[in-house]
Amino acid sequence: MASIVKAIRIEQHGGPEVLKLVDVELAPPAAGEVTVRHHAVGLNFIDIYFRTGLYPHPLPHGLGAEGAGVVEAVGPNVAGFKVGDRVAYGQSPLGAYAEARNVPAANLVKLPKGIEFDAAAAMMLKGLTVQYLFRQTYRLQGGETILFHAAAGGVGLIACQWAKALGVKLIGTVSSPEKAEIAKAHGAWATIDYSRENIVERVMELTGGKKVPVVYDGVGKDTWEASLDCIEQRGLMVSFGNASGPVTGVNVGILNQKGCLYLTRPSLGVHINTPEKLKAAADELFGLVQKKKIQMHIAQRYALGQAGEAQTALAARKTTGATVFTI
Repeated sequence: MASIVKAIRIEQHGGPEVLKLVDVELAPPAAGEVTVRHHAVGLNFIDIYFRTGLYPHPLPHGLGAEGAGVVEAVGPNVAGFKVGDRVAYGQSPLGAYAEARNVPAANLVKLPKGIEFDAAAAMMLKGLTVQYLFRQTYRLQGGETILFHAAAGGVGLIACQWAKALGVKLIGTVSSPEKAEIAKAHGAWATIDYSRENIVERVMELTGGKKVPVVYDGVGKDTWEASLDCIEQRGLMVSFGNASGPVTGVNVGILNQKGCLYLTRPSLGVHINTPEKLKAAADELFGLVQKKKIQMHIAQRYALGQAGEAQTALAARKTTGATVFTI
């Protein structure tokens, strides 16, 4: 029997004003699905990309792909989950901005003891992003010095801690002295305040002119050129996001000119495209959290009806760490 829940929906692309909190009908879970009653939902930059239409999706639609809660119902052909299980997910069809929803069981993992719902909602997409960046895209061994943009953001603060746990020196870019302090407190080896320092010059100083073997860039257009100039010969440019806008019109010859560089544009979905891969990545993340090697920094909490306000703060870079909606 269907139930009615509150959820955010958009009927057209645009600014935060297009986000509407409405009543929607939640059908029983279909085959392969689980109904999750949310306790917390994560906010991510990708949500803004879908709202604006940068990432196209047929309208009308919901938003959000990360949440944590309790299993309320289990559909046919689902193994491994039962009513009452504590679960979380970091990749799903759009629609996490809701009190409850149906999620493919293949996207879910069980939450171990000691990891609360709000922490799980804050860490799944962001933490699994760091897992694939650091352990799959370019497998950090320890001893490297790397550059990571937006180090005081939700992904960045997890990256700072994970790098330190691996014995990696993370140089993090930030936009203010306050964010520099936060990044350092979470394990960044050094920070660069790009509002008052030259990124390339500081990387050269910090590395003794050697540059870095890999740059992780989730900012996009604004940092593209600087990122390339920070990479050592035959190093890797990992462009994994577009917070400042997408990188377009690139002449691939620039990769040769900058030192025969490698370039990849990875995404989480391809790295955890089976339940087995998802569980393995989540187990590694949860293990570091349980050992206190990674602690979630949730600096902002909003009600679901404040989704527009939350996205505005995120886009304006006024947030630090993670932001969650508490249900």
